[in-house]
Amino acid sequence: MNFSQSLFDECKSIGIELSELALNRFEKYYNMLIEYNERMNLTAITEEKEVIVKHFCDSLYLLTKYDIKTGAKVIDVGTGAGFPGIPLLIARPDLKLTLLDGLNKRLVFLSDVLQELGLTAEIVHSRAEDGAKDKKYREKFDVATSRAVARLNVLSEYCLPYVKKDGVFLAMKGPAATDELCEAENALRVLGGKVECVEKYVLSDESERSIIIVKKMAHTHPAYPRHNSKIKKQPL
Repeated sequence: MNFSQSLFDECKSIGIELSELALNRFEKYYNMLIEYNERMNLTAITEEKEVIVKHFCDSLYLLTKYDIKTGAKVIDVGTGAGFPGIPLLIARPDLKLTLLDGLNKRLVFLSDVLQELGLTAEIVHSRAEDGAKDKKYREKFDVATSRAVARLNVLSEYCLPYVKKDGVFLAMKGPAATDELCEAENALRVLGGKVECVEKYVLSDESERSIIIVKKMAHTHPAYPRHNSKIKKQPL
């Protein structure tokens, strides 16, 4: 089975039907991921089927678990090799996407990918806690998302300051997400967030995943996010 057919079938099984254009873009993205990965450390997952399931489909599950409105402003915090941001943009080119990462070489890769795919997104070279202090980005997004970056109490301080009031933070997690909810209770309260629900799902390789949906109920106090060392040493 070729790449496009395999991806199409996987996505259709989760309720997402990709166009011919989207399938072509995903294939180009995959080829660039493998090519650049030989020069820089982007992903440990390189086998075609695994990338389709564990990176592309996993990212697209967001669209099945939360209804992101047309033209929404979305920020992918600590985007790495572009997950979930670039798959979301391929499937939903209407989104106003910002990709933020602290490592410039990753952003060079993502810039090349966007150019090759004919897509547009803002690329920001910044640590999460610094970008969230910038008036251009603070509380300016309908959706902030992050995938496997840190535990929820820490991740919330990195991400919630980007979300506007009544927006959402979508934390992409593994099977133990509910274990992190108790220790994150205080952090969410302090930062103005409230857990709406935890959406669990299973990938076709039987990997268990979760998306924690956090509603932004109130503005985040200007004291947050703190310096990175403090966030890690003394989580809220």
